[in-house]
Amino acid sequence: MIASLSPTLTESRLIYSMGCVSTIVAPSLSSVSVVSSSPGTRRRDRNLRLRSSMSQSMVTTPDSDVGVVSSATTKKVLVPIGYGTEEIEAVVLVDVLRRAGAEVTVASVEQKLEVEASSGTRLVADVLISKCADQVYDLVALPGGMPGAVRLRDCGILEKIMKRQAEDKRLYGAISMAPAITLLPWGLLTRKRTTGHPAFFGKLPTFWAVKTNIQISGELTTSRGPGTSFQFALSLAEQLFGETTAKSVEEFLLLRDGYQNPKNKEFNSIDWSLDHTPRVLIAVANGSEEVEVVTIADVLRRAKVDVTVASVERSLRITASQGTKIITDKLIGEAAESSYDLIVLPGGHTGSERLQKSKILKKLLREQHKSGRVYGAANSSSAVLHKHGLLKEKRTTVYPSETDGLMNQQMIEGAEVVIDGNVITSLGLATVTKFSLAIVSKLFGHARARSVSEGLVHEYPRH
Repeated sequence: MIASLSPTLTESRLIYSMGCVSTIVAPSLSSVSVVSSSPGTRRRDRNLRLRSSMSQSMVTTPDSDVGVVSSATTKKVLVPIGYGTEEIEAVVLVDVLRRAGAEVTVASVEQKLEVEASSGTRLVADVLISKCADQVYDLVALPGGMPGAVRLRDCGILEKIMKRQAEDKRLYGAISMAPAITLLPWGLLTRKRTTGHPAFFGKLPTFWAVKTNIQISGELTTSRGPGTSFQFALSLAEQLFGETTAKSVEEFLLLRDGYQNPKNKEFNSIDWSLDHTPRVLIAVANGSEEVEVVTIADVLRRAKVDVTVASVERSLRITASQGTKIITDKLIGEAAESSYDLIVLPGGHTGSERLQKSKILKKLLREQHKSGRVYGAANSSSAVLHKHGLLKEKRTTVYPSETDGLMNQQMIEGAEVVIDGNVITSLGLATVTKFSLAIVSKLFGHARARSVSEGLVHEYPRH
């Protein structure tokens, strides 16, 4: 089992497949000619070697940005959501398990597919839970959140599905509030060692409760909160597909032991604090990385930031890189009628390309730069800022596969988050929580960031 997250980096050239599942054979290293020993070429050479190690049987999921290792046998997974479900937990589960090769169904326990999550993100489920009543799943995993865990508990159909799952000794799991609020009343924690969110830990059976990030007890896996979502999802991926697949996904996500002690770098420090509630715009597109979109919005809203998620598409609804459907707050044209203290671009290779093509967003970003206000990007979207001429003489960091377009930038090796004056960049994916908390810290100070971090059950660095 995954006891710790190993120190590795891998690269996958981001691949987009609209509405289909396709098999892709990545190019072997022998087909690539390297003729220079410059630092940039050495980075590309390293990335190509890493890609070659994962080039066997690569697949994409619908609307996928990142290739993942395929499974010989399809595994069916159910992730139910309801009003008040914790969006980070739900989206990370879906994202990671789809990358691992699972056929994931997101089911609403409400009367409609659209569900407003605990921090205001509107998710669109694939089906209503009634469609899942007679299905057999290899895994059913419950996100937490309040009142999301209660909504799941009160769903009779889901209760029957979960009890059948346990009786048939198939995998099931729950995170955060869901172990205590949902599984306990159903009698599914009997003689099972269990963990959960610290705020609800006292509700768990005393003798069987354990304070660990991940607890596996037979077919049941439990975890503590949004900050442990990646570990939770990777543990489930390993139980479904084995260690090799789980490790491959882990590498894509940039999870490793070193990230438990975040390496944030700041240059040319300036004060970001404001005398009013900060207003933040998150611009998104089809193909944006859902974990980054949801995490940035969730963390900033927990810190009491006024967040607007705006679509550069013609519709409020976007389909993110791993197929998650999100309803945004506004179209970019309407959002452009206001000014923002900070504009943030989440990554996702295809999403970043679509963000770059938005003339309205380009104008907003240039006005942000001209006025000296803050802007930033995670993952591949640093390239958007670069191509718009907004990273001149700025130190940055970027996801390893995206370095080619930023060869003239002063990239800080080994840094997960880099702040240079009024610009902030991040590797993205599993480092996006640190990125979001760094923004909170700059806007409000370490005390606010630490408080938000505790609610996430995320370890905040000592300062």
